[in-house]
Amino acid sequence: MGQRDPGETTVRSRELGEELRRVRRRANLRAERLSAALGWSAGKLSRLEHGKRGTNDLDLGSLLGALGVDATTRERIRRLSQERDLGHYVRPHDGIGPDSLLSLTMHERIAATMCKYEPALIPGLLQTEAYARAVLGCGDLPPEELDQQVALRLNRQQVLTGPDTPDAVFYLHENALRNAIGGRRIMHDQMMRLLFMCDWRKLTLRVIPQGTGHPALTHGFNLMTFAERFKPVAYTESDVATLFSEDGPSIKLFQHKRDVLARLALDAEQSRSVFAHWADVYDGGEDRDDRGSALA
Repeated sequence: MGQRDPGETTVRSRELGEELRRVRRRANLRAERLSAALGWSAGKLSRLEHGKRGTNDLDLGSLLGALGVDATTRERIRRLSQERDLGHYVRPHDGIGPDSLLSLTMHERIAATMCKYEPALIPGLLQTEAYARAVLGCGDLPPEELDQQVALRLNRQQVLTGPDTPDAVFYLHENALRNAIGGRRIMHDQMMRLLFMCDWRKLTLRVIPQGTGHPALTHGFNLMTFAERFKPVAYTESDVATLFSEDGPSIKLFQHKRDVLARLALDAEQSRSVFAHWADVYDGGEDRDDRGSALA
């Protein structure tokens, strides 16, 4: 494992801590009882479960043995403990998609602020069930696997409605509104959902107008900050893996992209009008071949 300040946590160390906390809870063991059985102080186990300290193979083996962890989980946790903290952290989707990634869901859940941008699709956290099914179904999944992935995505969306929802700004390129995923009815319902979400507490939706050009618009990302003493974290998704970044230069780049988006985007009320325009388009209020930008 890479060397770091004993009190500093990283994306990887927090995921490791959460994995260990979950297996302990599944074993129905209180931290105090487990620590005593291992001959550890309660503080040692607490720091490990909060990602604030590393562990060696001997201690990890003792801990997992005491918890009766199965071989598959043991190997996953062992690999996770041996990864190095290099400022970038790749988590493969393993054919399931990003919605099941522990690092993604746990950091979204504890974020104080969130800045999300998507250039071509409605962000997963804002999707209707039908839109999500159309997006996730493009890989020709068996029905039961598709149902599972849709359920994971909808469950992940609860981060925007719970009591500790982050102050979130979503930037949607108008290309994503024009990209008729699943057909007109699905897109109409998706636009209506975006209109409804414009009134959600602590959520701001802003549109990048069609025809706007800037290099910062090329790739999507989510930049998160935290109330606890964690470094900001950004993640970017590909078809097969999600990359988490937390090193200083990378975060400065994402902060710059965030500032560019804020300059280029319509304000919240103008964006609401754009969603209403596209809802009307998909409802048949305008001819399909005459879909210009809502700003034209």
